[in-house]
Amino acid sequence: MKHIQDIGKDKDLLLGLAKSDGKSLEIIYSENFPVVLRMILQHNGSEDDAKDVFQEAIIVLYEKVCGGDFTLTSRLKTFLYSVCRHLWLKKLQSNHGLYALPEELEETIPATDIIDEHQAKDEQYKIMEHAMGSLGQPCKTILEDYYLHKKSMQEIAEKFGYTNSENAKTQKYKCLMRLKKIFFDKYNTSL
Repeated sequence: MKHIQDIGKDKDLLLGLAKSDGKSLEIIYSENFPVVLRMILQHNGSEDDAKDVFQEAIIVLYEKVCGGDFTLTSRLKTFLYSVCRHLWLKKLQSNHGLYALPEELEETIPATDIIDEHQAKDEQYKIMEHAMGSLGQPCKTILEDYYLHKKSMQEIAEKFGYTNSENAKTQKYKCLMRLKKIFFDKYNTSL
């Protein structure tokens, strides 16, 4: 019965995290960081390493929760511990070559796919940022105004001197096509 209550509490914390509720984040941190810190200190890491890894695990968790396709099948602490462990082992492997996996760090839940997905998304964001930088004006500002600042087509038309919102919409479409081309040209060559 307690296990079901615990998962219910964890799901409430995840709902809070999705809404960027500071209290939920504080509880997730206080309940989970000490065990991650201990694990990383025991395996060649520092407190700063633990903070970096934990922060990245929270970002992974936040992306999963906001993606809407995430179901918590274990305790939240099990999930976070597994993600932190995988992130730390990847870091150790890249810094020190192949690193033997201590028994206590053996798989508790499969986190590898989740980490790989997060890193692929991260790479795509970097490419998109680069593509936006290569886009030039007025396209960059038109797309930012529309998608980031949620301005209407009418406001964009007035700002850039288009005769009506339909013309601004056509220009936005052309800009979007250019951005996609830059992104996919870069993305395909980076695979």
